[in-house]
Amino acid sequence: MILNLQNIYKNYNQDNLEVPVLKDVSLQVDEGEYVAIMGPSGSGKTTLMNIIGCLDRPTSGTYELAGKTVLDLKDREMSAVRLNSIGFVFQSFQLMPRESALDNVSLPLSYAGVRKKERKERARKALERVGLGDRVGFRPTQLSGGQKQRVAIARAMVNNPRILLADEPTGALDSKSGKQIMELFEKLNEEGVTIVMITHDVNIARHAKRILYIIDGELYDNEEEAKARLTAEEDSDEQERVSEEKPASAEMTGEKEAES
Repeated sequence: MILNLQNIYKNYNQDNLEVPVLKDVSLQVDEGEYVAIMGPSGSGKTTLMNIIGCLDRPTSGTYELAGKTVLDLKDREMSAVRLNSIGFVFQSFQLMPRESALDNVSLPLSYAGVRKKERKERARKALERVGLGDRVGFRPTQLSGGQKQRVAIARAMVNNPRILLADEPTGALDSKSGKQIMELFEKLNEEGVTIVMITHDVNIARHAKRILYIIDGELYDNEEEAKARLTAEEDSDEQERVSEEKPASAEMTGEKEAES
């Protein structure tokens, strides 16, 4: 098992109030899996990804990555885990605009202390792996959206991470480019890469081999449970709205009777 999160809670303090974002989330991902986590805006999916990616710590719970407990690590040790074990792919690419594709991809290797010659060789191979062997000298401004995301994927994979985390990887792309990126993810997964992808798009999620659903900070294994939870929330919101309207309506009726 590559990922093992148990009973994860995450609360934020807002105006002296404790706001729950993740509620008793447990998630296990085996090595070589391709998992999509679906949820609407505000469901907690990005917070969950940040915890998986060691960018944030939960309020409580346990997290093991490749058998190692990571929540007890110091900040510098967490940075090393992110560098060596996790590859990130973001919706907005996060590329350096003035650097070539080759230099963008080799950046994590520089942080890892890899010598320049080896950095260039590994970055070139990573770009070839994503079909951009003929674009190594191009800057992001000279590339299409789909090509930029391929550079970002090459950068995420250049350190041979244990897991690839993708946050809305097709969100900034047209449908054709998005399809090509999903085909690339499927190819990488067939090669043994473990992928966890965050998305709100069901058509993108269907490319994964397993889909999980997050609603109001709670994680569900199947769509039926998630829909039932969402329906219950909507019914509760409607009842609350009606109950708030009734006193106002009664007050207006009383004012009219007084006037008459």
